[in-house]
Amino acid sequence: MTAPASMAEAAFVGIAELPSGRYPDRSFMGSLVDVAVEAVRDAGLSMTDIDTLLLIPCLHSAADQADLVFSRVVEELGLAGRAKSSVMLHSGGSTSDNTVRTAASLIAAGHARNVLILQAEKWGSAPVGEMIDMLTANGIPREWEKASGLSFNAVGALIARRYMAVSGATAEEMASVCVALREWARLNPNAMYRDRALTVAQVLDSRLISDPLRAFECPMMADGAVALVLTGAERARASHDTWVRIAGSGGCVSHYSIGQEPDLAVLGWPTASAQAYEQAGWGPDDADIAEVYDSYAAVLAIALEGLGLAPVGEAARMFAAGDFSPGGRLPVNTNGGLLSAGHTGVGGGTALLAEAVRQLLGRAGSARQIEGAARAVCGGSGGTYMDSQVLLLERVSR
Repeated sequence: MTAPASMAEAAFVGIAELPSGRYPDRSFMGSLVDVAVEAVRDAGLSMTDIDTLLLIPCLHSAADQADLVFSRVVEELGLAGRAKSSVMLHSGGSTSDNTVRTAASLIAAGHARNVLILQAEKWGSAPVGEMIDMLTANGIPREWEKASGLSFNAVGALIARRYMAVSGATAEEMASVCVALREWARLNPNAMYRDRALTVAQVLDSRLISDPLRAFECPMMADGAVALVLTGAERARASHDTWVRIAGSGGCVSHYSIGQEPDLAVLGWPTASAQAYEQAGWGPDDADIAEVYDSYAAVLAIALEGLGLAPVGEAARMFAAGDFSPGGRLPVNTNGGLLSAGHTGVGGGTALLAEAVRQLLGRAGSARQIEGAARAVCGGSGGTYMDSQVLLLERVSR
């Protein structure tokens, strides 16, 4: 498919990803350098062609976070004195969406030529206790909700309870979301759980974490790294046969305190998706794939319904029917998502975005490449699902 494109708009031309999982011997800065070099090479560029770095934060280490803020990556990549800017952006699980918008705006305004987006995380190798403490402190309002013992798993459980109540979804149907994502992960050589099959019975027999969530319904913390390269459409056209453009975007920041969210089974997805579809000029029926934030099954089901990719109240049942599995009606989270590819912190959404670009460029490999994929719906959400961010991507060919 060839889409009309402004010469000033941004184009995805390079992607790279390191396998997710537990890699204690893989250093944080080394991961950033390795994935950056691979992405720039994939884009057909030299590292010195990069003038702007947009960095996605890590959650495992304040010291590594400080290195990102203070431009150590510029020096490590040999760009000292050459890079125009190095900036870290942060909005939790929606950071990748907002970072891409920033990159696109810089390119369109002429403030950047070639932008490298970088993310790495050592969440899987970090001390578990420290990460649990971090996840119960950040994003949870301190005055009331933290004092009551609220944690992210408890937030996930509240959302799951609400969704199950209004949709009538059964525990088995909710578990089928995890099973479908595991089927996709088994096709992905970079996924954390590519070698382990999963059944509904296994999900429901796993340890209860926060009623109704069981262990296999909670994301596993992982190490990982992703990089994306964007340039202008005119430069992409000069050196590439195919690239990916941003057809539309939308967003809705719906709350800070989860107790102030009017309906946990809706969130901000309908508002955000309406904006994106209007800008793109196409709708959910035109999508070939969807890559949407999935830290818990209900979070994904609610998002798919708000994005118009499933009727309200039906997403979990559609997972149980195989509609979103390999070979189903609509491929969803074809890398395995956070629940099976691994939760790489803020990078979970970045990995899903990279998978969308990879699919549209036709580079997902024979096992999971969606034939003819030309349009993708991408969605990210940060914190206690306090925002819903949508990017609509299209493949463009010369």
